[in-house]
Amino acid sequence: MRKNETPPRTPTAGSSSKARAASPIDEIDRILLDNLARDGRMTNNALAEAAGIAPSTCLGRVRALVERGIIRGFHADIDPAAVGRSLQAMVAVRVRTDARGQLAAFGDKMADIHQVLNVYFIAGADDYLIHVATADSDELRRFVLDHLSADPVVASTETILIFEHTRTRAGTATGAP
Repeated sequence: MRKNETPPRTPTAGSSSKARAASPIDEIDRILLDNLARDGRMTNNALAEAAGIAPSTCLGRVRALVERGIIRGFHADIDPAAVGRSLQAMVAVRVRTDARGQLAAFGDKMADIHQVLNVYFIAGADDYLIHVATADSDELRRFVLDHLSADPVVASTETILIFEHTRTRAGTATGAP
């Protein structure tokens, strides 16, 4: 980092929505996003053809969507069961009232634990939903005891086992039918 340069900001719960609200997307962006949501490995040429634009324009638009934070990343969606983590659960976490100033730090800490797939900061009676994948119920129990019950900011937890997960239709994130 250069002298007098501001460090990159770490997103906190709810911070990314302001950036997206300030930068609307047009119909071409929607086409690009819908296609990428269905197939994140789609080639630039195929994506450009689907949107009816030149490949160089397509590449620039996708880069701009990434820079604006609309595309948050590209990743492989790996089945946890295929890597030995067949038990999934959502753990609802309520943070102690006197620890409200530590909400962001708690969320960041949870995101760094290898069993954690997703961390959701939520409204309602609970503060977080933590999506975890473990090898078995013993590992899930240890996760709750070691990382949640032992944490002084945690007031209570409720563990909900996931029996089955059905994926949503691709493309619905942009509002396309």
